[in-house]
Formats: sequence, structure tokens, C-alpha cells
Amino acid sequence: MELQDRYIRFDWAVKRLLRHKANFGVLEGFLTVLIGDDIHIVEILESEGNQQTEEDKFNRVDIKALNSKNEIVIIEIQNTRELYYLERILYGVAKAITEHISLGETYYKVKKIYSISILYFDIGYGTDYLYHGQNIFKGVHTGDFLQVSTREKDAIVPRMPSEIYPEYFLIRVNEFNKVAMTPLEEWIEYLKTGIIRPDTTAPGLGEAREKLKYYSMTPQERHAYDEHLSALMIQNDVLDSAKLEGKIEGRMEGRMEGRMEGRMEGRMEGREEGRMEGREEGRMEGREEGRAEGREEGIKEGVVRNARRMKEKGLSTEDIMEITGLTLEEVHQL
Repeated sequence: MELQDRYIRFDWAVKRLLRHKANFGVLEGFLTVLIGDDIHIVEILESEGNQQTEEDKFNRVDIKALNSKNEIVIIEIQNTRELYYLERILYGVAKAITEHISLGETYYKVKKIYSISILYFDIGYGTDYLYHGQNIFKGVHTGDFLQVSTREKDAIVPRMPSEIYPEYFLIRVNEFNKVAMTPLEEWIEYLKTGIIRPDTTAPGLGEAREKLKYYSMTPQERHAYDEHLSALMIQNDVLDSAKLEGKIEGRMEGRMEGRMEGRMEGRMEGREEGRMEGREEGRMEGREEGRAEGREEGIKEGVVRNARRMKEKGLSTEDIMEITGLTLEEVHQL
């Protein structure tokens, strides 16, 4: 890839560049392609997840925007696994709804919310790279969808729940393994690889090619960006190492414990049911229990070992706690 064709990661662009009005076109193109409606951003709203320094958490980046239809769009980028992630995005949507309606206002003022999560970790099982969810009301017996009538300006106006209730998009970036043929697929390809085709006609990507060039940044900006990438690489390497070491140690300990327990249980059951049946059952039960205990202990030791590495590399106590799940006391004892 030529130097001028290296593009900034979308999470960094969201954090530093796309909040500026001159760059709204990039975000508008992405949202238009994803949501399937022509989106125009009016302003970027304050968002507590939009941290500005490397000392802040680098696991999550988000942006909250108001579009021309008076709807709120929340874009969140998550680089590593987080427990209770679905609960947190639900809380974020609920918080956005309540923040933008004042006491005494009618419920008609409630804003529709789009919650978009760009995920670089495996959130669960599924064969698609894009999932969409929304509240709907469907007839249990008839199968039709409820349409609600409301009074607006002395007229009865029918509205569907889809016009009011939040919509959720989960983009599983790592699951995208296709040749990009559509504008949406071109966007997902960029999110995963950082590649933008020279001949792209996808909304927003043409502007991204001009405004998100790595070598258009100042040396200071490039240094901060490179440090961000390094932090992500260290974080992912630590997590991968912890998983691998935990599995290896768990298997070894599980085999040893399984053999011992299998022999003991096999002898006890063999006295009553026969030596052959007792040995077989004892071994099977012993192996299962040994593997389960071995994995748990191995993963814990692997997490502690890698937490020490993080501490040696200078990661903050808060980041170590967030990545490993250790308590403050456990981190201090490292």
C-alpha cells in the first residue's frame, strides 16, 4: 500500500476528527448506508465516552449526534470484550432518552434513538456480521403489526412503533469475510482493514479518502495515533496470551488431577459394580472434574501473570482492573 493510501482507523477518527462539522460528511455517509435513510447531522452532542488522552480508557470510543430529523444517533466502538455489554448499551439508550426531555414536557418530545455498536470482539454465536433489533408489537393470533394513532395539529396521524422506539445495530467486524460488493460491505471492509478503494462510490468513503489520510496528520498527531495503535496491540496481545496460557496450564493440571481422581473413583465403584465398569466410569468423571478445575485455576493464574506484565509495562491500575477483572486489592498485591 502506498504511503498516501494509508488511512486512519475509524475509532481514532471518531475520537479526534469526525466531531468537526467540516468532516460530518464521512459520518453522514456511514449512517446513510447503514440505516438506509438519508442522514444529515446537525450537531455533535457531548458524550462521556469521548476521552481525549491516552491516560483515559482506550477500550471504548463513542460519539453522539443529532440529525436533521431531531433523532439521536449513538455510535460506539468496542475493541475488547466487556461483561454485560448488551445491558450497557441499553442503559446508554435509556440515558440519552431521559437526558433530552425536560420535566413537564409531553412524551411526544421523546426522541428516537439509533444505537450503533462497532465490535472488534466475539459477542456471541451467529453467522452474520450485521444484526439489527427493535421493539415491535405483533399480533399473537393475527400476525399483523400494531399501528398507533396520535393527534398532531388537530389531525389524527398513524404512527408505527418503529418511528418511536430505539433501533440497535451490532456490527461484528471480525466476522466480515466477503469481497465487498455493496456500499455497506465497502464500509465494513474499511472498518476491518482500513482499506478504501480508489474508485469507491459508497457515501462517505470518498470524503474519508481525502480527510482520513495518515500522512495528512502532523508529526505530533501521528505519534499520538501510533501510541494508540500500540496500546491496542499490547492489550490484545495480553488477552490472547492469558487465554492461551490458561488453556495449556488447565489441560496439564486437568489431566493429572483427572488421572488421580479417576483411579480413586474407579477403585471405589469397582468394588461394588465390578472392576472394569468402575475404572471406566471413574476415569470419565475424574477427567471431567479435573479439566473443569484445571481450566479455572489455569485461567486465573494466567490472568494474574499477565496482569503483572501489564503493571511492568506501565498500564494504570484502572486499565488493569478493567482488562483482567481483578479487584483493586488483587492488583495492589501483584
